[in-house]
Amino acid sequence: MLLNDPARPGFIQCYDPATLQKLGEVKAMTAEEVNEVVAKAAAAQVEWAKTSFKERKRVLQTMQEYFLAHQDDIVRVACRDSGKSKVDALLGEVLVTCEKFRCTWAHGAAWLAREKRPAGPLLPHKTAYVEYHPLGVLGVIAPWNYPCHNVFNHVASGLFAGNAVVTKVSEYTSWSSRYFGAIAREALRACGHSPDLCAIVTGFGEAGAALVACPQVAQIIFTGSPGVGRKVAAAAAPLLKPVILELGGKDPMVVCDDARVAAVLPFALRGVFQNCGQNCCGVERVYAYAAVYDAFCAAAARAVAALRQGPALGRDDVDCGAMVMPAQLDIVQALVDDAVAKGARLLAGGRRNARFPDGLFYEPTVLADVTHDMRIAREEVFGPVMCILKVPDDSDATAAALVNDCAYGLGASVFSGDAARGARLARALRCGMASVNDFAVFYMAQALPFGGVKDSGYGRFAGPEGLRACCLLKSVVEDTVPFIRTVIPGLLQYPIAPGGLQFARAMVGVTYGAGAWAKARAVAQMVSAMWKK
Repeated sequence: MLLNDPARPGFIQCYDPATLQKLGEVKAMTAEEVNEVVAKAAAAQVEWAKTSFKERKRVLQTMQEYFLAHQDDIVRVACRDSGKSKVDALLGEVLVTCEKFRCTWAHGAAWLAREKRPAGPLLPHKTAYVEYHPLGVLGVIAPWNYPCHNVFNHVASGLFAGNAVVTKVSEYTSWSSRYFGAIAREALRACGHSPDLCAIVTGFGEAGAALVACPQVAQIIFTGSPGVGRKVAAAAAPLLKPVILELGGKDPMVVCDDARVAAVLPFALRGVFQNCGQNCCGVERVYAYAAVYDAFCAAAARAVAALRQGPALGRDDVDCGAMVMPAQLDIVQALVDDAVAKGARLLAGGRRNARFPDGLFYEPTVLADVTHDMRIAREEVFGPVMCILKVPDDSDATAAALVNDCAYGLGASVFSGDAARGARLARALRCGMASVNDFAVFYMAQALPFGGVKDSGYGRFAGPEGLRACCLLKSVVEDTVPFIRTVIPGLLQYPIAPGGLQFARAMVGVTYGAGAWAKARAVAQMVSAMWKK
C-alpha cells in the first residue's frame, strides 16, 4: 500500500483498506495549484456573502435531500475508502451529517442575527450590537476517519456563515473526496450559485502547508493529532491567522458502583468499537468501580469475543471494520504489548486479524487491569481496544482524579444509577463535553459546541459558538435617537481645562459611587470643577 509511488509522481495512490485493492489515483496538488483553487473560491465568495440566510438554507436543504435519496451510495463509497462497517457509515457519515445540515439551516439565522447588548450607564442614548459577518475563505484540513462527514461538517457551517470553504482531505481517503466534493458543488450549482465556493484539495503535506500559508485563507480549521496541530498553529502564527484545533482525545467512561453492567455495556461497546475505534471522542478508558469491576470485565470479554470483523461490502453483519492507516496497526500493537508486559490482562483480541491478511484489520481487544504507568492509559490508541481500569475505593473523588490525570480533555461519559450523582461527577471532569448515562450524545446535539481542552485543542465547531467562529465578530454602537448625540464636556476637550482632571474624577464617582451620599459628593466636585480657572 504505497500512497506515493515513485513511478507516478504527482499522484496519490488510493486503496481500499479492507482488501488493499487499488481504487485509483488522484492528483497530489502543488502549492501553486492550491493557491489557484483558493483564488477561485475567494472570487466566488464575494457574491455569496451578499446572499440571504434563506438562499443559504436552500443550498443546505438541497445537500440534505441528496443524502436522504442516496444513503446507500454514500455508505458504499465511505466503506470502500475507509474500511468501516455499513452501520458505522450510516450512523457516522449519513445520520450525523443530516443532523448537521438540519440544525444549521433551522437555527443558523437566529444564531447569526444582529444581537443587542447593554450600552452601559455612560451611554444611555446609544444602542450597542454585535454583528456576525463572513470571514472570507475557510481553510479546512480534515482527517481520514470520516471522509464524508469531516467535509460536510465545515461546509455546512462555513457556507451558512457566508464563506467559501476549501478542504484539504487526507491522502488516505482522497479517492472518495471526488464524489463528496461533487455533491457540494452540484448542490450549489443547482441553486444558482458558483460551485467554486466549495473546493477539495488533495495532496500530501505540501498541499496542507500551502493552504495554511495562503494569504487569501482567513482561518484554518484543523482536525488531527496534537503533534501536527502544533505545527499548523506554528505555521499560522506569523500570519496572525486564527486556527481552530480539534486534536483528538483519550475519552473516559466512568462506571460507578451503582450502575447496572448490563445497561452500560452496549454504550461501552459502541463507544470503543464504533468505526474500529478511530474516533476522536471514542471511549479509550473505562474506569469501573471495584464493586462492578469483575462483572464488567467478564461481560466485556464475552461480548467482544462475539464481534464479527471483516470487509463490509457484500455483507450486512460486520460489527467492526478495518483501520485506515497501515502504520496505526503497529502503533496499536506496541501499546497493547507494552500494557501486557506491565501486567495488564488480555481478555480478548490483542493482535492483527490473521483471517484477513490482505486487509488492515486489528482484532477487537479487551485489556483489564490497565494502570496509569502503561502507555496505553495515556497515549491515544485510535484503534479497537477497550482498556479497563479499576477505581479501587469506589470513590467519586478518586475517579475524577484518575480521569483528570491525562493530557487530553475532549469528551467523557459517566454512568450511575443516581442521575444527580452522575451529573456532579461529570462536572468534576476536566473536558470540553460530557454525557451522563449516555455516550457522546453531545455530538448528536449539534446545537452544542464541540471541542476540548489541553492536548485536545482549542476553539469550537457546531452550535452557535461554532457557527459564530466562522464569522468576523463586529461591535457596533449607534445613536438610539438620531437627534440626541454624544457631546464631549468642555472641560474634557483638548486642550484640557484646569478643572478637567477633577471633573473626570467626579464623573467616575457619579457613575459608580456606592450609595446616594457618595454620588452627591461627586456631583458637588463636578460643579466645583466647572468654576476652576
